[in-house]
Amino acid sequence: MIGSAASGAVDACQGLPSRPLAQCPRGAWSGVQGLMTDIDDTLTRDGAIEPVALQALHMLHDAGVPVIAITGRPHGWSLPFAAAWPLVALVAENGAVALLPGIDGRVHTEFAQDEATRAHHARRLQAVAAQVLREVPGATLATDSPGRLTDIAIDHSEFAHLDADAIARVLAVMRAAGMTATVSSIHINGWFGAHSKWTGAQWMLQRLFGRRLDDEIGRWVYVGDSTNDQPMFERFPHGVGVANLRRFAAELRHWPAWITRGERGEGFAEVARALLAALGR
Repeated sequence: MIGSAASGAVDACQGLPSRPLAQCPRGAWSGVQGLMTDIDDTLTRDGAIEPVALQALHMLHDAGVPVIAITGRPHGWSLPFAAAWPLVALVAENGAVALLPGIDGRVHTEFAQDEATRAHHARRLQAVAAQVLREVPGATLATDSPGRLTDIAIDHSEFAHLDADAIARVLAVMRAAGMTATVSSIHINGWFGAHSKWTGAQWMLQRLFGRRLDDEIGRWVYVGDSTNDQPMFERFPHGVGVANLRRFAAELRHWPAWITRGERGEGFAEVARALLAALGR
């Protein structure tokens, strides 16, 4: 078994499609080569990385396990973390922006869309944002909005609160305008284009290693905590939800294979320890 104290995880996971990570056979992860992870409420609590999660990132780095973070957070918010955390890449704005630490010590930015496309979409994004604020009572832009380059975000649980009906209304406005719209643990994100966490993951594997993720999906673990991680949970056979994923049980259609006993950073550290044990490192 991977991990320990499986009985507590079993009790916590009764009735969920995901199985406790502690019950995962160690050999199941022996061929894993790297890890991809969400950030908010997977590594962090209240917007700051939990010390146990940062320690886990360093453990993975020291063991030679590459980690790619993929988030809905904006470019501006992500820059200091891309510089400070031991990641091979950080993909921001749901697959639209890549932040790549360079050998020169600087973080380099690349985009999934060309400059003309981004400029065209910027005007449309502001128009939809204004419509949401006008039509949905209580809707407010996320406080990290000034750092956003390719999308808009409405706060539903970080510093403001929107109930389920209001969240549905925001999604309806965004989608009626032709946007892709998803709900994270804290924000409702909307953008124009076909990029997503999944395309961001594909992009980074090709960009960094010259390989197709579709060809080696079983060699990567993905860790997440929310409904916008479902496209990843659906595709990754080694998908893991940190325990606070249960918060979205009523909305989830695609569950990860495994769920941790710990929440947020504790859950991520649980995944890191399990992976390192499976790899014998």
